[in-house]
Amino acid sequence: MAKTVVLAYSGGLDTSVALKWLQVEKGYEVIACSVDVGQQEDLTEVRARALATGAKIAEVVEVQEEFANEFIARAIRAGALYENRYPLVSSLSRPIISKHLVEVARRYGADAVAHGCTGKGNDQVRFEVAIRTLAPELEVLAPVREWGFAREDTIDYGLANGVQVNANRANPYSIDQNLWGRAIECGEMEDPWNSPPSDIYAYTVPHGSVPDSVVIGFNKGVPVSLDGEEMPLYLLITRLNAIAGSYGIGRIDMVENRRVGIKSREVYEAPAATVLLEAHRQLEDITLERELAHTKIELGLQWATLVYDGLWYSPLRMAFDAFMEEASSVVTGEVRVRFSPNGFVVDGRRSPLSLYDYELATYARADTFNHLDAEGFVKIFGLGLETWSKRQGRVQP
Repeated sequence: MAKTVVLAYSGGLDTSVALKWLQVEKGYEVIACSVDVGQQEDLTEVRARALATGAKIAEVVEVQEEFANEFIARAIRAGALYENRYPLVSSLSRPIISKHLVEVARRYGADAVAHGCTGKGNDQVRFEVAIRTLAPELEVLAPVREWGFAREDTIDYGLANGVQVNANRANPYSIDQNLWGRAIECGEMEDPWNSPPSDIYAYTVPHGSVPDSVVIGFNKGVPVSLDGEEMPLYLLITRLNAIAGSYGIGRIDMVENRRVGIKSREVYEAPAATVLLEAHRQLEDITLERELAHTKIELGLQWATLVYDGLWYSPLRMAFDAFMEEASSVVTGEVRVRFSPNGFVVDGRRSPLSLYDYELATYARADTFNHLDAEGFVKIFGLGLETWSKRQGRVQP
């Protein structure tokens, strides 16, 4: 009796060829599982493609709301940017996809789970660590890593076996997209000197008439409204993607350090992520106490690296989240964002929990700060350096 494998199926080149390869070369019955994380693709068509390629069963799992509430919201609270630039577009989707792959595998009594990742990428780590943590009894297969094809060979194998693929030698890009953004790589962009081709973009192009500013409402660190209209987070992100994307906001072109030790040139589109993370940070500027704010920045970088590395299902991430939830308990208020071509500024922020005290900050007559208090503070603050300079100092003026 043939073994059964659940394949994480996107409908792209690698997973379409993997579906056929698992049948032809390995003799598996394949259940294709497509997880809807907001990739703006007709998943009915993707399901039909899986069945046409030979899948025994093809399932589509809708998780956009769960993805926003349980994964993206945590990233916003953490202010998560890997290497201070990348908003974890693909990194955040892998653990929720893995979770649902495991659920489908258990429901059908499958023997294994498979993914379409290469041997030099980050996603193999994210999928496999997550799946083995959630279901150590399942075998994990990596067809792309096992067959070792060059991208051109993968295209040829697919064409030779009747697999309908979107990629070809003239369009060699690898694209991953979800609610939080798009990631584009391969082709001429593998040379970091080459400018990205203009035709790769989809989120950061004009989308019709859009406002020139928005007011984003936050409750305990999570976005809850646009211009006073409350809405679920996944809809807010979708709407903000369209607004900010129309101004060309959210393009990120970077050479990042992969977990496997390779430097990789990646191009991202993340309009809503770019705006929301900055708006959230500026709301924290008026609501977080100084030492808490500084510590949160440090832990946010660690949180981003942890998730980038595929350790979502780990006690450390859960411990970090407990800190982020407590720190975010006061991050409630509104932020006004004003857009311009290829950029934006935050030009207003307010909160009922603001630590900004006008009477302490102003230099006008309303000033209540006792300036004479500063003399003793400054002397004591610098006393250690003053003593060192007198006794041991080598300071040159």
